Order: sequence, then C-alpha cells, then structure tokens
Amino acid sequence: MRIVGVELKSNEAVVSLISYAEGLVDLPPFRARRVTMSKGTDAQTLKDFQFEFSKLMKDYQVEKVVIRERPTKGRFAGSAVGFKMEAAIQLIEGLNVELLSANQIKTSLKHTPLPIEFAATGLKGFQEGAFTSAFASCHLKTED
Repeated sequence: MRIVGVELKSNEAVVSLISYAEGLVDLPPFRARRVTMSKGTDAQTLKDFQFEFSKLMKDYQVEKVVIRERPTKGRFAGSAVGFKMEAAIQLIEGLNVELLSANQIKTSLKHTPLPIEFAATGLKGFQEGAFTSAFASCHLKTED
C-alpha cells in the first residue's frame, strides 16, 4: 500500500510517500517534497492546487493520504488557507483521505516506534511531520 503523509503549513502541503507491505516500510523515490498553492484564495487557485495534488497521487498510484490534523482554535490553530487546502484534498474524487490527530500519532508511535532515526531516512527535516503521520497510520490501533 502506498501512503502519502501530509502536513499543511501556510500555503503548502508538505508530503512524504511511504510504501507499506507485510509490516515493512519502504521510501520509494518521490518527485515532490511539497505542493504549494499560489497566492490568492479564489476558486481557480484552489482548483489548480487540487489538480496538481490529484495528479501527483495518480502518478504514484497512492492508495491513501493521511493528513496531520491541526487544531481549529488556540495558539497552534491552522490558517484559513490551510483548511481550504485540506478540504480540496479531501474532495478529490476516488482518493482515500484520513485525518490523524497529534494524539493518535503519538499513541501509534508509542506502540510501534520508528525502526530507524528520522535523519537516516534521507528525507528533509521539514518532512518529518508528514512522514510520521504516514508511518503512524500504518500501525494505528482501531478501537472496537
């Protein structure tokens, strides 16, 4: 299963692709580290962002997208543009999108820690949130 972790920051979606099969995680080559939405918040700008993100997911045959959830209130609240980008991703036809809260990610990583240090993955430092979101979704315990 190919999974893309997404962390929304400002006007960009930081992405990290992992391949998960039979308990093993692989980091296949991926042409994008982030997908940026150009300045402006009109409908065409959102459609362009959605098209670019959708094309990237189709090109790499991604089966699931995991977005790191952001709080709606308080000091660390997400921006309005970020929530528009989140909605644009969620509305992509045929794409399985999941939101994971910080608590869900923390709990999952507590039960199944990363097998290697993040620095050894070869990813850029700003991709850590996206990577851990994708990894945590593979090992998320569902409540019965």
